[in-house]
Amino acid sequence: MLDLVRIVVALLVTAAVVVAVWRNWSEVSGHLGDIPRGTLVAAFVLTLLSPVFTQLGWRVLLADLGTRLPLPAGASVFFVGQLGKYLPGSVWSVVAQADMGSRLGVPRRRMGVVGLLSILLSVLTGAIVGIPAVPLLVARSGEVTSLWWFAPAVVLLLLLWPRLLNWGVATLLRVLRREPLEHSLTAPAIALTSMWFVLAWLSVGTSVLLLASALASGTPARDLVVTSVCGFALASAIGMFSVFVPAGVGVRDGVLALLLGALMPFPAAIAVVVVSRFFSVVADVVVAAVGWGWARMHHLLGSRT
Repeated sequence: MLDLVRIVVALLVTAAVVVAVWRNWSEVSGHLGDIPRGTLVAAFVLTLLSPVFTQLGWRVLLADLGTRLPLPAGASVFFVGQLGKYLPGSVWSVVAQADMGSRLGVPRRRMGVVGLLSILLSVLTGAIVGIPAVPLLVARSGEVTSLWWFAPAVVLLLLLWPRLLNWGVATLLRVLRREPLEHSLTAPAIALTSMWFVLAWLSVGTSVLLLASALASGTPARDLVVTSVCGFALASAIGMFSVFVPAGVGVRDGVLALLLGALMPFPAAIAVVVVSRFFSVVADVVVAAVGWGWARMHHLLGSRT
């Protein structure tokens, strides 16, 4: 029954996005043509880097808990497995990675825990990067007028403190009646993983910035950076909480469109959102294909050795 609800919600959200784009398509398509080809190429390359950075952070967590996968195998498991996020729910990518990892001798539980930790740290780092855009979302204005909203970022940073994070993970596993971690996460692993995840957010956020810059002439640079880079991270973090919607489809796009709409005509904002979402999906497919092919070349798929 829950799966049926998730599918219905996903279809409704997707339909709402499609209708919004269709109603404004005549104007949206005109704005799409205003984005230079060089900007499109640069934006796609930056989007492509995001899953690469995320995989590097995921691999650090896996190594910290006792498994050092070769880079081809890690790329295969993470990139192919992450396509599961496009199914309704937030755990299918973790399930897929655990299944693929077991073929390479990685305990399913360890792979599953790393997958869930990656989602947790990704949401935390995304929220930290996105905090400066919160007043823009609340006020529906693209002008950055206050810096006091940085205070919540300090609170979120405290959640990355190793002792507090390990306590929180242990408590969550105990509530879920799962076995505790084999050992606590180390401070270097948490710091390095967080760094890679922040780079992933900044990479794709800069991609949005390039697209928005092409359509928002005369906008102050600071407002554009906060709205595009921080706004994308905030919208994505909100989308990741929407467990009923695959990959935050519709939720992330709607929030980002609202933020960008304060800086440019709404059809132009939709154009940026449409291109950004398209690039994200294509990037996921490209890295998954590369990861699968790389692992096949090294005979690392379908083997337990």
